[in-house]
Amino acid sequence: MNSMNIQLGNTSILCFVFCALITLSLDAGAAEEQRAPPVARTAGTLSQTVFRAIQSVQELMSPENGEPDYEQAKEELDQLFERRYERMNTFEKETTLTFYTTYYLSTDKIPEAIEIFEQMLSLEELSESNRQRSLRALGQLHLSEENFEASIRYYELWREYSLEEDESVFQGLAYSHYQLDQFSEALPYWLGHLKILLEGGESLDRDKYVFLNNLYLGMEDYETSLEVTKTMIVLFNNPSDWRYLTAIYDNLDDEMRRIQALDLAYMLGILSEEPEYLNLSQSLGGIGLPYNGVKVLAEGLESEYVEESESSLANLVQMHMIASDFAMALEPAIRLAEISSTGDGFDTLGYIHYVLHDYAAAAIAFSNAIEKGNLSDESDTLLFLARSLLELDRFEEAIDAAKKSAEAGDTNKQETAQSYIKFIESNQSRAAIIFERKQEALEFYQGYPPLQ
Repeated sequence: MNSMNIQLGNTSILCFVFCALITLSLDAGAAEEQRAPPVARTAGTLSQTVFRAIQSVQELMSPENGEPDYEQAKEELDQLFERRYERMNTFEKETTLTFYTTYYLSTDKIPEAIEIFEQMLSLEELSESNRQRSLRALGQLHLSEENFEASIRYYELWREYSLEEDESVFQGLAYSHYQLDQFSEALPYWLGHLKILLEGGESLDRDKYVFLNNLYLGMEDYETSLEVTKTMIVLFNNPSDWRYLTAIYDNLDDEMRRIQALDLAYMLGILSEEPEYLNLSQSLGGIGLPYNGVKVLAEGLESEYVEESESSLANLVQMHMIASDFAMALEPAIRLAEISSTGDGFDTLGYIHYVLHDYAAAAIAFSNAIEKGNLSDESDTLLFLARSLLELDRFEEAIDAAKKSAEAGDTNKQETAQSYIKFIESNQSRAAIIFERKQEALEFYQGYPPLQ
């Protein structure tokens, strides 16, 4: 989840108690001079017994020298609670409970701290400052525990009691609603959070914009998200923001701007991940710029952002083929055939050899493809093998390959293969006639004496 720091430092709580203790120590001194009885205390003072116990706990939790002794402090708090809590006035209870929250927060016992803050809210005549402090603390603590609905409830209660807004409360409300996928509810709180920061003279870091962008994306408000993303690119030029930009154009079905944004990121040297190079290369090929696609992918392979794999080589070969540059496709096609997990690599290599009129190499490649197996279209590979063999006048082998093509294919492929078998047989007959006539001519001219 998006986390936020709990703004309940031990220092702030201890300072609050310490100030109270200073005031109360003066009251206690005055009481001692007047020799007032211990029971004669008001709701806003500490008795001598409670004061001394709290003072001891304070020293244990925040010693002048050495490390805090939280366990001993807890033992003394428990003793004080068990012996006197029911007879304490409201201020004594507030003070005791405040030190309990300090202990639980310092020892990272969040559920126990939540329980104490809720207990504090149940006190009659609870001071307004402690009420607000408890409500905000409960909002923050429930958020840290991923109790988002409870966090929202306490934050909203804090706003009812507070005369002023607070940026951390807006932040907590936005986070909680966001985690509940309540993006439209989270948005005004986040905007309020940003407004208070800006009015206070603070600059917004990139994370603030990212969260704002996530809200608009969650609301599927891609137009506004686009403007936020453009602002982020101007301010931070982070590679992730360029990825946001291309993704948003994709959601807006603006394919040309998506490709332009990706291409601009490439020219700025921002691309650094294999999927980005593959995506841009294929996209450029798809809009009729295969040479640009080849350049992008070749550079990705050279810089090792793109691993030389079956997938990347297949894309590179495809780009060359789209550009009708079969001669340049040959070398990566050979590498592809060597590492291909199926016979498709050899099938592609065979097709390139065929287009380049190297029928012997094509026949070998198609044969290797069939032998390796797991072809995407075995019938098609067998038919191209038959075509290659026909170009080599290997008629019987060509017919056999065409028959196997018919057996491996569906009805349409069977008809195509049968038609091609007839074509092979026609060529075979014509070749036989031509051969026979050549032989007859040779025999005819053998009876004549050689020319002098």
